[in-house]
Amino acid sequence: MDFRYYLSLLWRWKWLLVLSTILAAAVSLGYSLHLPRVYRATTTLMVGQAMQNANPSASDFSTSQALAQTYIQMVPRQPLLEATVTALGLNVSWTDLVSQVNAVALPQTQLIQISVLSSNPAAGAAIADELAHQLILQSPTAAEREQAERQQFVARQLTDLQARITDAENEIKSLENRLVLENSARGVQDVQNQITGLQQKIASWRSTYAQLDPTRTGRTNNLSVVEPAVVSSRPVSPNVPLNVLVAASAGLLLALGAALALEYLDDTFKNSEDLDRLLRLPLLGTVSAFPRSQPPTNPLVALGNAPSLLAEAYRVVRTNVQSATLGDLGAGLLITSAVPGDGKSVTACNLAIAMAQAGKQVILCDGDLRRPSVHELFGVSNAVGLSGLLQDASLPTAAALVETRVPGLWILPGGRCTTNPSDLLHSALMQRRFAELRQLAEVLIFDSPALLAVADTAALGMLCSGAILVIEAGRTRVGAVRQAKTTLDQIGLPVLGVVLNKVKESDRTYHRYYMGEQTVLAASPRRGIAGLWGRVVRRHPKTVSA
Repeated sequence: MDFRYYLSLLWRWKWLLVLSTILAAAVSLGYSLHLPRVYRATTTLMVGQAMQNANPSASDFSTSQALAQTYIQMVPRQPLLEATVTALGLNVSWTDLVSQVNAVALPQTQLIQISVLSSNPAAGAAIADELAHQLILQSPTAAEREQAERQQFVARQLTDLQARITDAENEIKSLENRLVLENSARGVQDVQNQITGLQQKIASWRSTYAQLDPTRTGRTNNLSVVEPAVVSSRPVSPNVPLNVLVAASAGLLLALGAALALEYLDDTFKNSEDLDRLLRLPLLGTVSAFPRSQPPTNPLVALGNAPSLLAEAYRVVRTNVQSATLGDLGAGLLITSAVPGDGKSVTACNLAIAMAQAGKQVILCDGDLRRPSVHELFGVSNAVGLSGLLQDASLPTAAALVETRVPGLWILPGGRCTTNPSDLLHSALMQRRFAELRQLAEVLIFDSPALLAVADTAALGMLCSGAILVIEAGRTRVGAVRQAKTTLDQIGLPVLGVVLNKVKESDRTYHRYYMGEQTVLAASPRRGIAGLWGRVVRRHPKTVSA
């Protein structure tokens, strides 16, 4: 299996892949649009005050991070949730909030994020902020009022100390200037004593100032709100684009799996790639199914004079048969199939017409003595035929031949149905009639019954020099064709090749040569993008049994 096989498989099942993808995406879109909108509100807190410290230590950070893990475990538990419900006056139970609340610690930081999911964005923000407030209240952090009063007192003390220190420093400068002008030893001693006393007071005041300074150090087990919750206007759920993308991908994968399963279970031939991959027999030509929009009144499309894709297909088969046999068809050509209904009779008739149009003297013999159909296709009498020749040895062979309107083409109908066709075809008289027919034409073509249906074909095959297998695309199973090939090998009849009939997606494209208003069509196999484009523009055919 090469890349082209998988490409053709995808192209063959494109309708299923596209339909499943669109259907899954549409269902997901409709479902997502009907889901309630959910909004997220997030409040961020900091554990500890190491950031306010000019020289924080590693232990401060590690302790704060460890405490953060403890605090996030407290958030979704009953005490905190129950206190939040009571504080906000919510008409819900604390258990209803468990699934809406989530707390995480940001990696390598002292930060905690408390998130709340709610269909009401304002209510979600209020709950997130209240959870943060209740967490602070249940932590060792001082109450907000007490902390504010303490900060005001400390600020007043610091202002007073700063003024005293400034006044004392100014007084020291005045005493130093006075010391320069002092002449007596006693006066110098008094000034120096005053300076020393002031310096001691300044040192004491500075020590007190450093102890009261809130920036000197921070408390490790302390919680503070860094960023309050914001009322969001964009929902976090449902994520409509993501839902549609996931559903479409799932639909595509399911359709692809179904296509692969169907391909695995379907062991029929659908195109020339399947033929080459599964059978390893030469392809003599592919014949498209008759168009649905223009069903033929007569399956013998090779009779027409106007350019026709179907007629040209049979001419391609004729050319390939002549190439395979180097122009010498030998004793005779057997047209058969593995099972009935593959279109072998129509193929045999059109091939005989194409041979005659090439200037050959052709006899088309209907070897199906059970259900003859060649006379019906040509609209001629079936009074005598092959069965009559095999039952009456005195009847001249030429007398049973029916001339057609195609120059160089004669028909030997099957004749009246008999009860013992296999015995007649295996008789010595059949060998004699075959030799006489061979003397009357350049090309002898036998339309035989299906190989797996009756034993008649084997009798005809032993008289012919080559066989053509007709396979109906999408119907004939691989096992049946292989069994038919084995039967032909057992009787020593070489298979010249295969005609793939009623192809819905033909693997042929056509080169068009325009001459005035006429178009001459010549079939040639094309691969890759050209073949793919040919399948795109070709109409969907309708299968017609023959």
